[in-house]
Amino acid sequence: MTNAVQRPTSAAAQPANSRSRVITASLIGTTIEFYDFYAYATAAVLVFPALFFPTGNDTTALLASFATFGAAMVARPIGAVVFGHFGDKFGRKATLVASLLTMGIATFLIGVLPTFQNIGWFAAFLLLILRLAQGFALGGEWSGAALVATENAPAGKRALYGTFPQLGAPIGFIIANGLFLIINFSMPGENGAPSEAFLAWGWRIPFLFSAVMVIIGLWVRLKLVESASFEKAQATGAIKRFPLGEAFRRYWKQLILGTFIMLATYVLFYLLTSFMLSYGTKAPVAPEGYDAAASGPWVPGLGFTYVEFVLMQIVGVVFFGIFTILAGPIADRVGRRKLLIGVTIGIIVFGTLFPLFLQPQGAATGTLMVIFLILGFALMGSTFGPMGALLPELFPTHVRYTGSAVAYNVSSILGAALAPLVAVVLWAWGGGNPWLVGLYLSAAGVLTLVSLILSRETKDVDYDATEH
Repeated sequence: MTNAVQRPTSAAAQPANSRSRVITASLIGTTIEFYDFYAYATAAVLVFPALFFPTGNDTTALLASFATFGAAMVARPIGAVVFGHFGDKFGRKATLVASLLTMGIATFLIGVLPTFQNIGWFAAFLLLILRLAQGFALGGEWSGAALVATENAPAGKRALYGTFPQLGAPIGFIIANGLFLIINFSMPGENGAPSEAFLAWGWRIPFLFSAVMVIIGLWVRLKLVESASFEKAQATGAIKRFPLGEAFRRYWKQLILGTFIMLATYVLFYLLTSFMLSYGTKAPVAPEGYDAAASGPWVPGLGFTYVEFVLMQIVGVVFFGIFTILAGPIADRVGRRKLLIGVTIGIIVFGTLFPLFLQPQGAATGTLMVIFLILGFALMGSTFGPMGALLPELFPTHVRYTGSAVAYNVSSILGAALAPLVAVVLWAWGGGNPWLVGLYLSAAGVLTLVSLILSRETKDVDYDATEH
């Protein structure tokens, strides 16, 4: 058995990318993407309010910190348009190298930023600029990684190869949270608060460590050869001067369907991670001296410690990775649409089960939470895995980078950016009972289900075609 991906098309005369190179090149960028997300999210809670936004009010400082976190969501669609344009016009390889290099430099520079104590509010401004740069780079990263995987896949295995970039989500989660847990154990503070050493330099380690993964990713991506699909589009004159205009003019239905097909996936992921971390670690009763008149009614949580809950999430994320890989071969066999319709129905039902698993039930609360996270992340892997093939397959070669990137990143605004905020509001409206949050997930699932029903199966689409 050879170690090169064999193409059944006229590209056989070209040098082929090895399987290991395709896997690494497509996996490394999304791993850094999700690693960066969790590293930044953790720092935004633990250290950024004190180091970059010392307003004198803890709530205001936290909100300012989360504002810079959310700024990346605004920059992602812009990055999708820019990198999608260059990826469809000049090729996947150079665009992937540029997006990874931009992301890597921005993440590393966050790790060496001076704080408010050193340069005042200019430190917060620099943090915002670097966060925008991260979001801009990530806007083009996923789609390019998915195209590297699927455009180099053997016949009949596009969905399997499309799971390689998707694995970056669980791997990035485990690396980022594992590293923060190690740092937390090595330099513990009092009563769970960050220690002086952690505030001084410990928080910088995860950001600086990202440079290692970026260097590996660049080394692999620089060795890639351009995909046969893109080479064929160039040879036949199918490349357009303005791919975005072409995508919106001729493939607007695919853009809308792709955006909403991805919606339930995003909502599920950010509920299981961002929202559940807040709900799971908030105290079930208000602290002594809490002023309800000034701050509003206390919204209770489950009262787990940060370490306890992150360890439970890591258990669930292992199943995320397993089901991501399992979903690929199944989607290749039965079709992306049929599999995702079944999984989306499962997500809708799962949303209705929130009250069953997420209410305090004494000693059984921890066990129920672990079961809840395992079920949720198993569904997450099952829906996220096939997306690496399905979204690119909605578009022909000459607008594939642009189309899949725009759909993926616009969906991130509707799902990723809004889900945690909407969930917190619904949690408060429910008086601490998350049943409304579950209904929100089910509603997102219904929108995705309708989009899947209106779409067509893409398993057997001609991936080298320049028209759909």
